[in-house]
Amino acid sequence: MSDFRQKALDYHSKPVPGKISVELTKPAESVTDLALAYSPGVAEPVREIAADPSAAYLYTGKGNMVAVITNGTAILGLGNLGPLASKPVMEGKALLFKRFAGLDSIDIEVKHNTTEEFINTVANIADTFGGINLEDIKAPECFEIEQELIKRCSVPVFHDDQHGTAIVTAAGMLNALEIQGKKINEVNIVCMGAGAAAVACMELLIKCGAQRERIYMLDRKGVIHTRRDDLTPHKLLFANNTDKRTLDDVMEGADVFVGVSGPDVLPAATLQLMAPNPVIFACSNPDPEIKPELANKTRSDLIMATGRSDYPNQVNNVLCFPFIFRGALDVRASKINDEMKIAAVDAIRSIAKEPVPQQVLDASDVDSLEFGRQYIIPKPMDPRLCKRVATAVAQAAIDSGVAAITALPKNYLEQ
Repeated sequence: MSDFRQKALDYHSKPVPGKISVELTKPAESVTDLALAYSPGVAEPVREIAADPSAAYLYTGKGNMVAVITNGTAILGLGNLGPLASKPVMEGKALLFKRFAGLDSIDIEVKHNTTEEFINTVANIADTFGGINLEDIKAPECFEIEQELIKRCSVPVFHDDQHGTAIVTAAGMLNALEIQGKKINEVNIVCMGAGAAAVACMELLIKCGAQRERIYMLDRKGVIHTRRDDLTPHKLLFANNTDKRTLDDVMEGADVFVGVSGPDVLPAATLQLMAPNPVIFACSNPDPEIKPELANKTRSDLIMATGRSDYPNQVNNVLCFPFIFRGALDVRASKINDEMKIAAVDAIRSIAKEPVPQQVLDASDVDSLEFGRQYIIPKPMDPRLCKRVATAVAQAAIDSGVAAITALPKNYLEQ
């Protein structure tokens, strides 16, 4: 057993099993405390909520609670291992919500026979929470699940594997293109992978200005083109009217490569085919589509990002999802819409252009960080992320009309 594997197992099992627990927010030491906490005192907020459901935000923890829900069909890079096996990942997500945004979170793993059963289960419990974070659900079912739950739930529903990845990718991509002197509406983009993250990344890049006809998406059968008859509805959105069929075909003169597929699928010779000053986002974890050492040796003019913390420019969902929910819950948003996602993109990319606090340098074990090829997106431990992203998202929710609270407090998130 490797040393790291044993450390990981020990971390999850000692001193107590798991990574989350429940804490009390009110005293429960006396008979009076218990009378207020339960019977008969609890009857008073019950009556208030029965008369006005929004009172649940005043008298319960609903407004600070996110459910992390999965069926375990796409666990990290491990695949369909079932709901129970996904529990360590979901507890980890709950840990991140609490650590980075102060949000309480509970994991829920759902067994089901049909997609409809899963949707019904989540919809029926949704009002318990301030928001629903869907996680590790395979494509194409994840698209139907999220879309149907958004329709049926009165609280925000967000599939982080899709939209969290897309938001951080878009923030880093816009900064990388700026550094490389390229415009989002003029670049040719190759996307290796056609799953949930790939589709969401490309759709958000389009909302940020990319041209759909300049995007070439590939799945296991090669380029997704208009003459294929085996495409799902979401792949069909990216069917390009082209005679190009292989990765080499579409990489000739390409400006951008986005990999959300698997390890070592981008050969050095193919990288050489790209246009000058290319941008490479090789986000397969734990092993990227091309190793940064090989990519940088092959092309000295590129900007490289991966999903790993041991290389510069990590595309990490923790840069956005805790703070998106923080902002959405704080204004009681009914959904997380495109305006809120783009506000998060702009907030994240702006932080990377500012001087980096010393505590971030210390946490990153570096002497300096400056906006450029080796630093296009903030580090996950940057304390500015919570206030800046949450504020931008909350204000976008207010401005777009999906928030129940229509003004942020003057000192929002100052503490």
